[in-house]
Amino acid sequence: MRRYANLLAVVALSTNLALHAQTNELVIQTKKLGAEIQPTMYGLFFEDINYAADGGLYAELVKNRSFEFPQHLMGWKTYGKVSLMNDGPFERNPHYVRLSNPGHAHKHTGLDNEGFFGIGVKKGEEYRFSVWARLPQGSTKETLRIELVDTQSMGERQALVAGNLTIDSKDWKKYQIILKPGSTHPKSVLRIFLTSKGTVDLEHVSLFPVDTWKGHENGLRKDLAQALADIHPGVFRFPGGCIVEGTDLETRYDWKKSVGPVENRPLNENRWQYTFTHRFFPDYYQSYGLGFYEYFLLSEEMGAAPLPILNCGLSCQYQNNDPKAHVAVCDLDNYIQDALDLIEFANGDVNTTWGKVRADMGHPAPFNLKFIGIGNEQWGKEYPERLEPFIKAIRKAHPEIKIVGSSGPNSEGKEFDYLWPEMKRLKADLVDEHFYRPESWFLAQGARYDNYDRKGPKVFAGEYACHGKGKKWNHYHAALLEAAFMTGLERNTDIVHMATYA
Repeated sequence: MRRYANLLAVVALSTNLALHAQTNELVIQTKKLGAEIQPTMYGLFFEDINYAADGGLYAELVKNRSFEFPQHLMGWKTYGKVSLMNDGPFERNPHYVRLSNPGHAHKHTGLDNEGFFGIGVKKGEEYRFSVWARLPQGSTKETLRIELVDTQSMGERQALVAGNLTIDSKDWKKYQIILKPGSTHPKSVLRIFLTSKGTVDLEHVSLFPVDTWKGHENGLRKDLAQALADIHPGVFRFPGGCIVEGTDLETRYDWKKSVGPVENRPLNENRWQYTFTHRFFPDYYQSYGLGFYEYFLLSEEMGAAPLPILNCGLSCQYQNNDPKAHVAVCDLDNYIQDALDLIEFANGDVNTTWGKVRADMGHPAPFNLKFIGIGNEQWGKEYPERLEPFIKAIRKAHPEIKIVGSSGPNSEGKEFDYLWPEMKRLKADLVDEHFYRPESWFLAQGARYDNYDRKGPKVFAGEYACHGKGKKWNHYHAALLEAAFMTGLERNTDIVHMATYA
């Protein structure tokens, strides 16, 4: 089907050109078959940008659920007597709130959460509210009322739905109730009232739709995950591009922090929080709730080969010119071990250290990882000199794993011309090419891969998109040119093995 779809695109493009030329001839050779198209040929690239993970694909509806944002109550409004504490049950998320009696019969203690630009709920759908709670003082029972409310309502009642929760343990314990709104509201608010006279501690306040993708409790939005699955991707590249590098090494994506119990996954600053002042979101963080386990699981359930990308010891080179901002080649051991441990997490036996972590999370069978990417859009000699020890270590321990290197951030030019020979020298299995280019580039690049070296690494078009004039927006002409360009990918499937639109 993909061949025919792209063929139609070329026919349409040729028809358009015919209006401006004397003659056009299109010869279709139906008996001349090209190279086999790899099952990984067309896939998906995912990055937590524009609230794609938290606030998007990841179905959690509460923002700053563990009170770990640097401004600990960002996303929350408090009233009555609410105290922030920092000796909670989860080592990596120590903060929690203490709700106490406000001291007056007509005052109330509680807090609201705004969600991600509001909490969208649908009539008749079920939502699972959960919270870790305890009684810090002498009482044996305290009560909470949990509501989804329309804060803009001027009517008699704000609550779309309400439920009562009884806290009955002096030890930290997880509690939950199901809320079923009686009406649809795109921007509701989660409200928690303390309705008894004592004190309650709350941590990891969460709200999920019950009906998530495949029914997973720490799951994905069903509609968005289904839309991805309906594309039938052959490969799934994650967790992103620039977020792998981080604004600095402290904020790089660290896969080991993204697995294990979700309550103990630490907060990470999102690379796209404040990169551009014209798109500034100071509340943009990564909860790591959508972590590497969830990415692997989504890959499996979509039938796509997982392609994780790991940091190579370089922070974002666009933002860091100082060599001290990067890891010295002699100090890469921990980064290389992260790569080896990831392969064990994905494929290892349940008796291995990281295979057991995967099994304990609910997946004893391996995820059948075959590819791993080291680095994103790095350039200069700094990249291959760091990539080389990764390749040596992975080849020695896991010769079955194919390694994806990079040709840098551009589709041609000085850095591109330098890195391709380096990838050949290092014997990378695939080279990740990125190109966000205008219409003229796509028109001129139809034969791009016709003369590539057939004996070198294969090509992975890891990020590509046609950007029209002016704003970077999707429109028919750009899509048509992309489709026409894709026929060049298919004509060269002996060298082009993967492509993920960005």
